[in-house]
Amino acid sequence: MPDNFKGIIFDVDGVLEFKGQVYPGAIELVRRLRQNGIIIRILTNSTLKSRKSCAVKLNQIGFEILEEEVVTASYATAKYLKTLNPRSCWVMLKREGLAEFNHFVHDDQNPEYIVLGDYREDFRFEILNKALKLLLSGSKLIVMITEKVDQSMGDVELTVGAYGKMLEDAAGITAIWIGKPNKYVFDVALESMGIQKHQVLMVGDRITSDISGAKTAGIKSILVKSGEFRERDLTGEVQPDYVVESIKEVSGFFR
Repeated sequence: MPDNFKGIIFDVDGVLEFKGQVYPGAIELVRRLRQNGIIIRILTNSTLKSRKSCAVKLNQIGFEILEEEVVTASYATAKYLKTLNPRSCWVMLKREGLAEFNHFVHDDQNPEYIVLGDYREDFRFEILNKALKLLLSGSKLIVMITEKVDQSMGDVELTVGAYGKMLEDAAGITAIWIGKPNKYVFDVALESMGIQKHQVLMVGDRITSDISGAKTAGIKSILVKSGEFRERDLTGEVQPDYVVESIKEVSGFFR
């Protein structure tokens, strides 16, 4: 019998929904867990969404999620940046996630920190070359997520980690990496839950971010065979504590 879990952390894309479609049983599962007093957190590597916009989107498709239950990569990065008390920053990010950085001094000419999120169409030569020159001149680099390829918007595309790694290598520097599988973003979620690590279960579809990150954070994990899961994922060095065929089976881990 699994441990007596009192809290759960859900990935979003590939677990609760994928490419705009809610997985059967996901809404009912979240509702049932909440009714049973289970502490719920949503942990997503989305940089484009703020906590608020992520909660709004989930609620629009049938979930009942509070803003304070959400941790996005943009929110966690802003939280980390605040601890540094930066003189200024250039936040390379689009859409609602940018709202998480409203309270910082923004400067794209001589920033103390370059903060790299999903810059969409502005990931182009002129902008990236400008960032490189600033890094060579002494700006520091914070990258919101390590993932290099993403399919959550439909088609396969390069994402934040690919550009972050390129800038890190080109400038010969060491960047600070925030989102899954890095420990910091898990610590943000766990600290907000107020329970012991052994009482928390992570549910994800990706070994490289969800499962690897859970192990780094010291919590148990379930790999759901949905979203971006591939059977070859089960042959690697990093393995989940549990594997299920669908999100519906997760309810069996809670007494």
